[in-house]
Amino acid sequence: MAQFTRQDDTVDPDNFGFNKRSLFIGGAVNLGFSGNTFVAGANPEIGFTVKEWLDVGALLNINYYAQSADPNLYYNYNTRTRSFAYGVGAFTRIYPVNFLFLQVQPEFNFTNINYKDFSAIPAQKYSYQTQAPSLLVGAGYCQRIAGESNFYIAVLIDALDNPNSPYRDAYTNTILPQYRAGFDIYLHPHG
Repeated sequence: MAQFTRQDDTVDPDNFGFNKRSLFIGGAVNLGFSGNTFVAGANPEIGFTVKEWLDVGALLNINYYAQSADPNLYYNYNTRTRSFAYGVGAFTRIYPVNFLFLQVQPEFNFTNINYKDFSAIPAQKYSYQTQAPSLLVGAGYCQRIAGESNFYIAVLIDALDNPNSPYRDAYTNTILPQYRAGFDIYLHPHG
């Protein structure tokens, strides 16, 4: 018969594992821009520190983006797109050194799009919904004390080539780099 013993609540910072002292919450704000495109959003997250060099977790995405087509570049099109995207994702952050990290973040986003064509008289309005997976990859700088707190800045890009991604230009499908700043606090700080 197996015997179970209760373990102490203290945690060895070199051996985190899944433990209530490894749990953190936080989030980030993000900006993206390119040409006539602007993206702003927020990403609340919950995660845990598996090892001193590895964090994993889940997050929500909330993004707004605005795009305008320059009539001189797009064959006399004079259009404007406003979109609201929301979704879920997971993240993995690997810390090769204490102040730098690499991040991989698969997501699935739902987008409500409002499109207005000013070249038609009267102006035409269209609305539709779409969805798309994204795979954000990138790197960042942080001030991290595993088990206590983390502040970070990062640059992420969508590695998938889906034109419905909220991280792609709606007119050219070019990548819109995402600049993020965020923080995490541990629910049960070490100390």
